Amino acid sequence: MTVYILAEHRRGELMDVTFESISAARRLNDEVVAILLGTDLADHAEKVAKYADKVLVVEDERIENNTEAYTQVIGEIIKKDKPKVFLMGNTSMGMDIAPALAIDLDSPIATDVVGISEEGGRIKVTRSVYNGKVLSDLVLREAETSVITIRSGEFSAADLEEKNGEITKMDSPLKEAIENKKFLEFVEPVAGAVDITQADVLISIGRGIKDKDNMHIAEELADAVGGVVSCSRPVVDYDWLPKDRQVGTSGKTVKPKFYLAFGISGAFQHVAGMKGATMIVAINKDIKAPIFSVAQYGIVDDLLKVMPALTEKIKELKS
Repeated sequence: MTVYILAEHRRGELMDVTFESISAARRLNDEVVAILLGTDLADHAEKVAKYADKVLVVEDERIENNTEAYTQVIGEIIKKDKPKVFLMGNTSMGMDIAPALAIDLDSPIATDVVGISEEGGRIKVTRSVYNGKVLSDLVLREAETSVITIRSGEFSAADLEEKNGEITKMDSPLKEAIENKKFLEFVEPVAGAVDITQADVLISIGRGIKDKDNMHIAEELADAVGGVVSCSRPVVDYDWLPKDRQVGTSGKTVKPKFYLAFGISGAFQHVAGMKGATMIVAINKDIKAPIFSVAQYGIVDDLLKVMPALTEKIKELKS
């Protein structure tokens, strides 16, 4: 069985979900072939080939930034090679391509997948439903190819085995340029004061902070450790921090080296956005808080006592 994945790139950069897709494909213990489409792909191909068994490269300027062209080209490759699974990120591109591709191939489709395995020759996936409150296991119907999109941040690429795969250039199977859809420009969202997705250290605050007047305690700790303050959804709902600081399924997915969760219970929606952190430390008064199940270290105490003490100790060590 062979698994094909899409190597997604944007504005000259490979997306992390490319390597997460390879990681997810490896859960099936199969050969992984990456499809790389667009222009100026030599550097991308080398980076992807480091972990994939094979990289299929199609250079065609008509494909660049055009999801309809992507769908047509991927469809032609899959119809020819018939991999058991085609897998890509549940990104804006993935949500555009995957449904159309599944219709074209008459394939089963599973989106926003958080777990994947093979069971008796059938593909089994896990999805979160009811706004993350329940995990549902599904077995896909038998088909030549199944189409799957994975949730970003769910499949760690940290331990991928190096393969140094083969790079194969293909002629573009796109018969003609796509006239009914044209890429115009990238429009960046309005940036906030900080980008929590790029921070190495996050001081994340939940409803346990109790009052907006206590937020300065978190800021002082963040300044001491050289980090950034983020939060769970209740803090945004109370208007204590802006939406761009929220971590979770309805906020941002983060992968800092160090994540300190203060007064956060650990609901699935929040954990889904931060469990890719290298080190997680949780501080909560409730010893049964779910956040402790994903943390490497935990402190059972009032964050309003712990944070100032921690800030003072860090400043003392620095001096």
